[in-house]
Amino acid sequence: MNLFSLKGKVAIVTGGTGALGQHMVKTLVHAGAKVAVLGRRMEQVQELVAEIQAQGAEALALCADVLDRKALELAKEEVLRHYHKIDVLINAAGGNLAGATIGVGQSFFDLKTEDFRKVLDLNLMGTVLPTQVFAEAMVQQKSGVIVNLSSVAAHLPLTRVVGYAASKAAVDNFTRYMAVELAMKYGEGLRVNAIAPGFFLGEQNRSLLTNTDGSLSDRGYQIIAHTPMKRFGNPNDLDGALLFLCSDAARFVTGTVVYVDGGFTAYSGV
Repeated sequence: MNLFSLKGKVAIVTGGTGALGQHMVKTLVHAGAKVAVLGRRMEQVQELVAEIQAQGAEALALCADVLDRKALELAKEEVLRHYHKIDVLINAAGGNLAGATIGVGQSFFDLKTEDFRKVLDLNLMGTVLPTQVFAEAMVQQKSGVIVNLSSVAAHLPLTRVVGYAASKAAVDNFTRYMAVELAMKYGEGLRVNAIAPGFFLGEQNRSLLTNTDGSLSDRGYQIIAHTPMKRFGNPNDLDGALLFLCSDAARFVTGTVVYVDGGFTAYSGV
């Protein structure tokens, strides 16, 4: 028996066309799941779904903003119409804004509070609303797994990214709250955990962590110097944690945050 198999499971991935979200979609498909890919841009969602279907696997394209409850409700109805259940929810939608970040030469007093609120909404409410909508189906079937996307910044607030760090710390707290809420009220079949990636080099942070010639920027150097494994993560590094938390191998695991960070949060710098 393969405890890590997701054969026959139905999974929804929000932010499914993002760098990490897209990789998670493919990982779940490879493990046997039928995956509903949810994103804001239908063209990108359909392109990914077509790629999956061309390989003989099942996938469904969903277009919705994670801050739009009505759109999420319609997405849930579509998933249930196609697959009749929801087994896994991956809350991978999220991000940051420049105005919620303290730039070089700036201080906290230069923070744009309107952008700070937008980042809180995107990362926290963008996790709360999909959970509230899609977990209803899990409650009715008395089984389901939710995996939220956190960050090492939730545990060790980083300089400059004040809005992102605060919002991800809230996601950690929400993860633990929901783990208790669902298990105590609806039974052991419902589990909620989070994955906290370390530093993964992508298009959003490439200019911050590297120079135009590909060498490390000052901030990139600081990060690698404080990462015992001495490298950035790549999407494949998330596969083990993701499959573990989504599968029966983690049937007694809930309310936890799994760090995939090369040892960053374990290192004191000394």
